[in-house]
Amino acid sequence: MAGRIRRSDIDEVRARINIADVVGEFVTLKSAGIGSMKGLCPFHDERSPSFHVRPQVGYYHCFGCGEGGDVFTFLQKLDHVTFAEAVERLAAQIGYELHYEDGGQASDHSNRARLLAANEAARLWFAEQLTTAGADAGRQFLGERGFDAAAAQRFGVGYAPQGWDNLGQHLRSLGYTAEELSTAGLTSTGERGSYDRFRGRLVWPIRDQTGQTVGFGARRLYDDDKGPKYLNTPETPVYHKSQVLYGLDLAKRDISRSRQVVVVEGYTDVMACHLAGVTTAVATCGTSFGVEHIKVMRRILGDDTTGLGEVVFTFDPDAAGQKAAMRAFSEEQRFAAQTYVAVAPDGLDPCDLRLNRGDDAVRRLISSKKPMFEFVIKQKLANYNLNTVEGRAAGLRDAAPVVADIRDPALRPGYTRELARLLGVDISEVSRAVSQSGGTGGGSGSSAGGGPGGSAGASGAGAGAAAGNAGARTRGTTEEFIPATIVPAPVATVSLTSLPSTTSVRLERDALMAMLQYPTSVGRDLLVRASGVGYSNAALAAVRDAIALSIDAYDRPDWVGTISESIAPQYTGLVEQLAVAPIPERPERELDVYLRRVTSSLIERHLVRRKEEVLGQLQRADHAADPDAYRALQRELMQLEADRRAIHVD
Repeated sequence: MAGRIRRSDIDEVRARINIADVVGEFVTLKSAGIGSMKGLCPFHDERSPSFHVRPQVGYYHCFGCGEGGDVFTFLQKLDHVTFAEAVERLAAQIGYELHYEDGGQASDHSNRARLLAANEAARLWFAEQLTTAGADAGRQFLGERGFDAAAAQRFGVGYAPQGWDNLGQHLRSLGYTAEELSTAGLTSTGERGSYDRFRGRLVWPIRDQTGQTVGFGARRLYDDDKGPKYLNTPETPVYHKSQVLYGLDLAKRDISRSRQVVVVEGYTDVMACHLAGVTTAVATCGTSFGVEHIKVMRRILGDDTTGLGEVVFTFDPDAAGQKAAMRAFSEEQRFAAQTYVAVAPDGLDPCDLRLNRGDDAVRRLISSKKPMFEFVIKQKLANYNLNTVEGRAAGLRDAAPVVADIRDPALRPGYTRELARLLGVDISEVSRAVSQSGGTGGGSGSSAGGGPGGSAGASGAGAGAAAGNAGARTRGTTEEFIPATIVPAPVATVSLTSLPSTTSVRLERDALMAMLQYPTSVGRDLLVRASGVGYSNAALAAVRDAIALSIDAYDRPDWVGTISESIAPQYTGLVEQLAVAPIPERPERELDVYLRRVTSSLIERHLVRRKEEVLGQLQRADHAADPDAYRALQRELMQLEADRRAIHVD
């Protein structure tokens, strides 16, 4: 059994890893203010970015679905690995040697890690086999399609030799068990025992967006192979075909940069596009384009409500291609980006187009794209005889809902006119049909995902505000403050957006954000003093008390995690939100000043309130009856004023 990883090593890995780099492998992040980044949440489908990352803090939080945590949590939830596996993966990434308590060993025998390692070993073996004398058929296949050895190496193409158990024998000699190879989809079992799944085929490694080999696609080469033309890895613990896009590991950076993704139909089409300069091309792996693929693409594309991106589908002009186009159109509303269709002349796919007409022809194919709506409208009208009244009426009934479903209201009138032109009927007739068709116009794939709003994410109070303000009752115009060291009674789970938008709560919220996100800039002294003052809000007071308990960890990488561990469960989400909410925008050089000033303002508010209380006591005190008590109040009053002046930050 694996030993526990030393806490000091975990902290060291956390400190050396930039969470934005890890999250950025899955999500396109954009600046959201000083030290803050945001993108589309990988844990739920949304149209507006509500997923925030704070590299300085090492934390992420989604204000839409509530998911949050540190870099280890992110990998655990997204890749379904254990905590130890997440730490080991990141340690390996930065070349850091981990140490284990009780003489334990690394958990490299964990199921997922072993399956990924077996796939990588298989990839290397397949690539090596492509250079052997027995792989003539594979090299000939590539050569006939315009791919040389450099292209094969770039895309990791390999060869599975004919035989029975060649790969299996090789991997077992490396220490992998028969069960592991079967679970990874590399071998199968029949009456004659274990045998290679891929035999006598050209093999493409299928990588996830982080570059890890999760499966393979294999193309038949020999006439005596009675299997399917393309054979893929079956569903495994690491390979889910509905969530994988071939070529995404190579294309993701250009997709993010250009805000364009090109969806083609096969492995060779992806190769042809990339070699021709269309480096945003990807393809599905043995399955139809679906909802899960869209979620992955939208995160990389940064597909938000601005609709600035574009998705280009390439389809064969035959019946199968038209069917695929209509299937893609059925999911089109899930994109905020504009969708297009590119159909090559003479029924050529991108691979054949490059082979017959060169790289420039592939680039022209993508640049000559047509809007998806135009393509679909024409496809629908092609089913009717528009020379007859009946045909035009049927075509109008079929095509009008397509126009009604156009999200952009500025485009809808133009397509209404275009449909009228194609049908040869009066535009008023088409407008009535479009209006009566009841198009959704909003997209079936949309989902709420509001961000934190404003500089720190507090909005007006809703139903949850009562819970968030459990300790802030008003008596006239004076708020009742919850003193330090008194933990408020448990309340329902609180979020940042459920906090009341009073001046007192905003100051407490902003000061806590500063203390959680930039503890070393605030400094230990201010942290100690700010965690000992009164708060008006029960939930924020709970965070204050957790900071006081965790103060010795203020300069450690797991500062936020330590606070989360010392607070009641209903407040952990609030801690995460405070740790990632954007700090008010300001020049970098003024950030430290702001952080100390907002924290000092909280302390100053406390001193002013205490001064008012002491003044009242002094006025009510009987100097003659108890002169010592009177002088003590005078001394405290003078000290409070001195402290207030000293706390001021320019």
